[in-house]
Amino acid sequence: MKQDNLILVAAGGTGGHLFPAEALAYALAKRGARVRLATDERALQYGAAFPAEAIHEIASATPMGGSMVAKARAALKLGQGVRQAYALLGEIKPRAVVSFGGYPTVPPALAAALRGIPLILHEQNAVMGRANKFLSQRAKIIASGFPVIENLPESLRDRVVHVGNPLRPAVLAAAALPYPDFADGKLRLLVTGGSQGARIMSDVVPEAIGLLSKEQRGRLFIVQQARGEDLLRVQNAYSLLNVAADVAPFFADLPLRMAGAHLVIGRSGASTVSELAAIGRPSILVPFPHALDADQAANAAQLAKTGAAEVIRQIAFTPQWLAESLVKALDDPKDLTRRAQAAKSAGIPDAAERLADLAIATAGQ
Repeated sequence: MKQDNLILVAAGGTGGHLFPAEALAYALAKRGARVRLATDERALQYGAAFPAEAIHEIASATPMGGSMVAKARAALKLGQGVRQAYALLGEIKPRAVVSFGGYPTVPPALAAALRGIPLILHEQNAVMGRANKFLSQRAKIIASGFPVIENLPESLRDRVVHVGNPLRPAVLAAAALPYPDFADGKLRLLVTGGSQGARIMSDVVPEAIGLLSKEQRGRLFIVQQARGEDLLRVQNAYSLLNVAADVAPFFADLPLRMAGAHLVIGRSGASTVSELAAIGRPSILVPFPHALDADQAANAAQLAKTGAAEVIRQIAFTPQWLAESLVKALDDPKDLTRRAQAAKSAGIPDAAERLADLAIATAGQ
């Protein structure tokens, strides 16, 4: 790259957006690029943990839902953010802006378009989010996390480059670990509900375990994420069932826990689905049913096509259904091994490298 080799990464303050942005930042740094992050106030807690020479807070809001007054306030705040971002880009002069979706990225992405700075949108889900859809006409390139982006206008399909979803170093390290064997006869389950946890897992999974026989329960080891308010009842349920379980609201080493599992039960956010594929683990996926764009259902469908994932609607995710699925898993470990291989075949461990190459090539044009 030329001497003025700054690339601005724009991402909202949730893990689903920040984690792939972080992975890209590491890959860009390896190529000699300078990186700055534009985000909202939620990400400031990460501070120096994000690999950027500076983090810029930009005003943003979500103009969805609520009263007309609330929507008007959100629009005004977004306008304030565009003005802030426009001034920032004029000062730091990035060669390109890479935006990871969500309304906090709208101001810096719009500012890039207004200043004629090349804009790359990264769409992590298999269906285009509303913020990215709003920005898509202004993007030079749309980098996709999945092979197919649903609801994308036909006129924009020639701008799409499939790169995958950038993965954190911890996920790449876990991806190097082999699928665990069944030498001790145990089935290791990981139950997760995304970054905020999911009450449905606390409601359904312990009850499903209770429907198994004593011998079947004795062959299980469970790692389960449970919300703080659900923690005690889940722990007590497993204790009464005499099931070996590690239950916590958050696991800092979740990729390692995923690698140690024979079967994962969880939601189907873009990061979760991409990590399951890269690490290569079979799964039961329960898409979040209230997503405006049904993005989790679309993500899960992509992994289900490989045979690695079984997808079940939340309304059908009952203790009886799950108990039957777990009995099948206990009785047929070879099928789990086959599904693990199918998941691995869909993984893109070098997605961050692909996106970094794309960003640098775009910035050099």
